[in-house]
Amino acid sequence: MRMKSAPTIEIDAHGRSPLGMSPRQFLAHYWQRRPLLIRNAFAGFVSPISPDELAGIACEPSALARIVRRERLAASDDPTQSRWHLQSGPFAESDFSGLPERDCSLLVQDVDKWDTDVAALLDAFAFLPRWRIDDIMISFAEPGGSVGPHVDQYDVFLLQAQGCRRWQIDSRADVDATLRSDCELKLLKHFTPNAEWLLQPGDMLYLPPGMPHHGEAVDACLTISVGMRAPAAGELISDLAEHLAEAMAQSERYRDPDLLPAKDRFEIDAAAMARLRSALGPLASLDERTLSNWFGTFITRYRSAALADAGGKPKTPESLAQLLGEGRTLVRHPFARSAWAREGRRGRLFIAGESWAMGIRSASALAAARRIDAAGFIALDKQAHAALSQLLARGWYQLQRKPRPRP
Repeated sequence: MRMKSAPTIEIDAHGRSPLGMSPRQFLAHYWQRRPLLIRNAFAGFVSPISPDELAGIACEPSALARIVRRERLAASDDPTQSRWHLQSGPFAESDFSGLPERDCSLLVQDVDKWDTDVAALLDAFAFLPRWRIDDIMISFAEPGGSVGPHVDQYDVFLLQAQGCRRWQIDSRADVDATLRSDCELKLLKHFTPNAEWLLQPGDMLYLPPGMPHHGEAVDACLTISVGMRAPAAGELISDLAEHLAEAMAQSERYRDPDLLPAKDRFEIDAAAMARLRSALGPLASLDERTLSNWFGTFITRYRSAALADAGGKPKTPESLAQLLGEGRTLVRHPFARSAWAREGRRGRLFIAGESWAMGIRSASALAAARRIDAAGFIALDKQAHAALSQLLARGWYQLQRKPRPRP
């Protein structure tokens, strides 16, 4: 009997598609299963952002940025024999002037929210649910720069944008995931790679969750990281319980009007457990709609505390239609995550942790549209018009004037 060989972990896409295969093949054979190095995933790739522009974002007050410096303690290149230093932003320009010219990295998260050219890269990952994608993080590293060997608990695509970076992975089962106790970063105490590649601009490495890896800059380089959002089970349960508790009145309590004399006053018996299930109310008998509504609001909340500025007095759908008819455009805030779900024959839109009921076509259109003009507004139903009016007032949409033609 002829044995089927395991799928290769290195291919050359020849610029045909970022995955080098169909999305269906990739999801069936690699997604959350095994790593894949895709040479020429983006043939002729030119970075949409420069190191100076990245540093500029890192200086913004609400930016999430870090600087990681490696201090080599021995002649060995073993990263586990190094000391690592973490500095969190936001930064001032003066913070960059004193940095060493090697063994140093700048990492900036959510660059897709700050730069439209970077955000356009997400179109290449349209085969994935948009709500599953967390952000695009970009790192600039001097030669030798790294963040150390570590494990991510989510899928990640690592696209080389400028310069070269060497990646090492340990794809064996049951690897030692013990973390170091002498570092702010969650770095592995032991790391023994069994595969190594040198990535050049346009090459991309996919890593499934839980795979130890270590990347080190060969020369000054930019690396683009497209990471997935994968909430921990404890986070999901905690948020769901809080969501359900908010809807329950304080008068709803544990009750036992059927109580009988205790045989053992310290025993939690079967009757007590039955009453407990009753007291838990919706948590004990969670229906699909309640679960869907909660998850939509949960997954579209931005993980940081960044909020939009209130947009002022709410506009009526009629006045909003008039402004759009005059050439203005509604533009969604870059930090406003969106999704939608079916609710019977209707739809429910989720944006920035809030939800609105409306028709399926309107919910689908609003979840996908970053910009809405007069024609797009007219195509929506009344419930969607009302939702947009509220979102505009909350600051999650902004009205932009039509740009004037250049003379």
